Amino acid sequence: METESMEANVTHADIVVVGGGSAGCTAAIHAQQRLPRGRVVLLEKAHIKRSGAIAIGMDGLNNAIIPGFATPEQYVKEITMANDGIVNQRAVLEYAVNSYPMIEQLDKWGVKFQKTESGAFDVKKVHHKGAYVLPMPEGYDLKKILTRMVMRSGVKIVNRVMATRLLTDGGRIAGVMGFDVRDGHFEVIVAKAVILCCGASGRLGLPASGYLYGTYENPSNAGDGYSLAYHAGAELTGIECFQINPLIKDYNGPACAYVTGPLGGHTVNAKGHRFIQSDYWSGQMMMEFYKELHSENGPVYLKLDHLAPETLTEIEQVLHRTERPSRGRFHTGRGHTYGDDLVEMHISEIGLCSGHSASGVWVDERGETTVEGLYAAGDMACVPHNYLLGAMTYGRICAEHALGRVAGTDEPRIDEDAVAAERARIFEPLERPNGIPHHQYEYKVRRLVNDYLQPPKTGTRMELGLTYFRRAEGELEEVGATNPHELMRVVECAFIRDCAEMAAVASLHRQESRWGLYHHRLDYPKLDNERWFVHVNVRKGEDGRMAVLERPVAPYVVPMNDDELKGYHGLRIPVSPSEASP
Repeated sequence: METESMEANVTHADIVVVGGGSAGCTAAIHAQQRLPRGRVVLLEKAHIKRSGAIAIGMDGLNNAIIPGFATPEQYVKEITMANDGIVNQRAVLEYAVNSYPMIEQLDKWGVKFQKTESGAFDVKKVHHKGAYVLPMPEGYDLKKILTRMVMRSGVKIVNRVMATRLLTDGGRIAGVMGFDVRDGHFEVIVAKAVILCCGASGRLGLPASGYLYGTYENPSNAGDGYSLAYHAGAELTGIECFQINPLIKDYNGPACAYVTGPLGGHTVNAKGHRFIQSDYWSGQMMMEFYKELHSENGPVYLKLDHLAPETLTEIEQVLHRTERPSRGRFHTGRGHTYGDDLVEMHISEIGLCSGHSASGVWVDERGETTVEGLYAAGDMACVPHNYLLGAMTYGRICAEHALGRVAGTDEPRIDEDAVAAERARIFEPLERPNGIPHHQYEYKVRRLVNDYLQPPKTGTRMELGLTYFRRAEGELEEVGATNPHELMRVVECAFIRDCAEMAAVASLHRQESRWGLYHHRLDYPKLDNERWFVHVNVRKGEDGRMAVLERPVAPYVVPMNDDELKGYHGLRIPVSPSEASP
């Protein structure tokens, strides 16, 4: 394919939102509604109708702070406990205060939440301490509703264009560069503010199936936003706090404790005994899950066979229709039913995700990164355990503060040399049509992630992995492509490699164990608050190499005592003498 024929398209905008998932759509809607005479561009490498982690819908909100059921302060405490105290409470509180208005907005847009006979929101308890789950049994329309609102708002939608690097001008953001994954033309969007909403780094570890795209997370989320922010000079934090989830073995989909838990489902070991008090995802819960799975009491199962037939039907109507429609076919293919069989569970591959853990781009309570004019929301922005509702809420928060910046900012200058260099970098693989296939390179890097970063971690193993990840940067120059689609995959390989190096560097730096299984080091097995009660951040250094720095944990706005901070450390249910092995 001739790169000379790929013309460059240069456009100007006030705000560019990168990523058309739940956070990106919400950010774009709010920005355009508040800036009716301005230009808001929504950039998506797929198509916004079915892009993002909730492309097929969602069956509930995991962290809804509904008046009468929970307060923002209670929620801040819960998240602080779940993250062993390493949080920016102001950012968590900002979400908590703004989450209910977001729910009310979604309700007005037509999103269908489960309600009581009196019309009140029907909140359920799944978390260890509080009640925050709001079911959405008909949540399969959510993405379609968001897409409709984006179009009604007048946002300029640019589908099938992949962002590859951000433009900067004297340390502030200046726009986005990328290319069309169908026709290959180069795209430059000059902007006063950029909001990154690119989702998790879901293609980091390799799933047990070995399928590159058979991941727990949306496989289109390859860590794009993490890499974009890093190369623009932004700090990332909590990268050593991996995302690891319980899942249905061989299916690689969630057990959905927030759906089954309120209806009586729970996790048991092979003896049929419960061993954890709460099935709500946390590193501490995953550690107990891991221990039980690899003990004489394994495997581990989701138990539903004790529930009434009408309850099982209710669960199936949600789980088999909304979030993962293929789940019902999976069970049918194995000849299993919830009423007769336990559902075998396992552990997912590792990823980076603030929505389910605490690894992402460093942001404050305004969604601002450490680069002027750059904002981040959703799974890639470090507001721990933010989930779907947090993505949409912070999308609005980022848009609101980006609007304030746009009003007093001059048009940024385009760095023509940077544009030329990026164009050459991106299209170079097309000059190697017989180079290493992208899928072989990706498989190798992700197998190395499994071999050297999968917890339990050790320093010697991670050092060796880091050597391989850095060597893989040079090996990228041997990967080839023959068309724009393959070129997209090559760029994703670069994003994945960047995230692997970040994960190794951050994990090596934090010489303790914290967050349960997420950062469990065999060579430093104990939590050490005296030395390591800090944020570990990574950024691109002046020499172009990855640098590490530490930031203190800001004073809490919701005070907590030592016992509260250890609130998630006692999840295991003690074994009674009658249950113990002889």
